[in-house]
Amino acid sequence: MSVLVYTENWDGKFKKLTFELVSYATGVAKMMNTSVTAVSIGKVNENELLLLGKYGANKIINANNEQFVSLDNQVYAAVISEISVKENASVIIISNNNTGKAIAPRISVRLKAGVGSGVSKLPLNINPFTVYKRTYSGNAFAHLTIRSDVKILTLAQNSFDLIETPVDATIENLNPVVDGSLLKTVVKNIQKQSGKILLTDADIVVSGGRGMKSPDNWSPLVELANLLGAATACSRPVSDEGWRPHEEHTGQTGKIIAPNLYIAVGISGATQHLAGISSSKYIAAINIDKDAPIFEAAQYGIVGDAMKVLPKLVEAVKEIKK
Repeated sequence: MSVLVYTENWDGKFKKLTFELVSYATGVAKMMNTSVTAVSIGKVNENELLLLGKYGANKIINANNEQFVSLDNQVYAAVISEISVKENASVIIISNNNTGKAIAPRISVRLKAGVGSGVSKLPLNINPFTVYKRTYSGNAFAHLTIRSDVKILTLAQNSFDLIETPVDATIENLNPVVDGSLLKTVVKNIQKQSGKILLTDADIVVSGGRGMKSPDNWSPLVELANLLGAATACSRPVSDEGWRPHEEHTGQTGKIIAPNLYIAVGISGATQHLAGISSSKYIAAINIDKDAPIFEAAQYGIVGDAMKVLPKLVEAVKEIKK
């Protein structure tokens, strides 16, 4: 019995998210007294693959052929399922991002496996297999027991620290044959955004709400984000009004993020918004209303007009960075 972890890559490179998954898989494997097998799908060079061994992957299966040029959830699920059977994996670990949410249910059906979605800690117990997860939009937690022979866990992003556990990893190259009927995704055009930090990758996010008063007032918020190397975000009313692009909308109906620091500027903290950012390690809020719900979720807060606080905050950061 082994622990299998799917290591997603982006244009042949792994991100922090990938190493977080392998670190978590290594922790689970230690509890089970077994080894970690990492699965990489697509074109990734050997040096990049060997980085997975730094975080505890004993074996790396490199599955690559022309069928994997673009992400097709059905194809990827089929490949991961096939490898998990071959490796006799009892636990499969995947990220709780869009890819993981699409792949995990498909693997579950193929392997008749129970799923623990959005887990954020190592299992509380191996027998019975019990995991910890947040629930009710982050307002409560649950202990979920999975009794199937194969368990699938999707790990909440930024919920587990990177832990270096170097091992001599071996690479096994695999050229799996996939049923052509599963190939239903055709990529006709690719447009890549550059020069901007993606919300899902950012360690720091600076987000604005209706307290910014107007789309013309966004310059100091963007400047603060640039100074901090942060991504910009917004609440739903802001994106609905067209002040900011919908891709920046965070919340239950937008993007679910988990940065190390989330700075909420002029955001009241409605339940739907908090559901999308509650996994942030630290939340700092700036709001003119001292009774705003955001302050209940924030570790740090400033009561004041965002239009007055932001410029001073920008100047303070500039002073520190001199």
